[in-house]
Amino acid sequence: LHSSKLRRFDAIQRNKSYMSHSTQIHYPNLPFEWIDVGTPSEEELRELAVRFNLPQPAVLDCLQSDHLPKFEVFEEYTFVIFRMFDEHSVHHPTSFQQLTRKLAIFFNEKFLLTIHRSHTQIIHKVAEKYCGDPLVKRPFDIVCKINKNVMETFQIPLKQIDKQVDVYEQSIFLKKKVPDLLQNLYRIKRKAYLIKRLNLINKTVIEALPHNHKKSTYYSDMYDYFVGLDSLTDEIYDSINSLLNLYLAISSQKTNDVMRILTAFSAIFLPLTFVVGIYGMNFEFMPELKFTWGYPAVLLGMLGITLVIFQWFRRKGWM
Repeated sequence: LHSSKLRRFDAIQRNKSYMSHSTQIHYPNLPFEWIDVGTPSEEELRELAVRFNLPQPAVLDCLQSDHLPKFEVFEEYTFVIFRMFDEHSVHHPTSFQQLTRKLAIFFNEKFLLTIHRSHTQIIHKVAEKYCGDPLVKRPFDIVCKINKNVMETFQIPLKQIDKQVDVYEQSIFLKKKVPDLLQNLYRIKRKAYLIKRLNLINKTVIEALPHNHKKSTYYSDMYDYFVGLDSLTDEIYDSINSLLNLYLAISSQKTNDVMRILTAFSAIFLPLTFVVGIYGMNFEFMPELKFTWGYPAVLLGMLGITLVIFQWFRRKGWM
């Protein structure tokens, strides 16, 4: 962060009085209380539940690192889980857990609690920009901004996939050899599919947020960004499918071309094999065998048959 921006957060207090390993940050200059907790242990999460009277089922969800996005309303709190792209994810992820990290949020009208197991810049980024902003009135506004920043993290893998699609498309049309092209296409398709599925789940969470707050400009901004991200994901996913189908079609066409040529040569040599089979029979009476010009006549006949068939295939465009 720039030093000028850091000066805004001189009032941030880091409280570790009851936590030995996790980090608790109180963000000031807001009309409500916002506490961010990072890398809490199971025991510390249970202490949080007692301290803030959190619902136990939701706390158990916080303990599950593989939990998908969800929205749940309790008596005192609204509970939300978002998943953000993990920049340290495996190179070829095959599941949501390998691709993303979890962010859990508890909020009501006067309180906001964010919980995450690993370090993330999203919370600090949102706090830096909106702490002290007079337009921020409710924790719901911060939740919308957090979710928008969570969705922004998926621009990184989508841009990477888009570049890879361009490279593979050029290699297919320009007939450049790329090692394991089909396997690589499957991998980026799988990655795009995970993001597409995550968008679908995230949509249910966004639409389930409190209806009385949906007229908020922060909600509108978040929803508009989601629509753009979802459209971009669909476009990239469709491009991968089209490219994959094109690759399979071109591969099939190449196979058909090879088979057509082999079939044409087989058709050329078929009548020659027939002639050889006739004169290879060991009958005692075959008058042609005693002709002086019999052998060259048969060779010329076979050559003529070959030329006729070849010219016929050329007129048909098969050669």
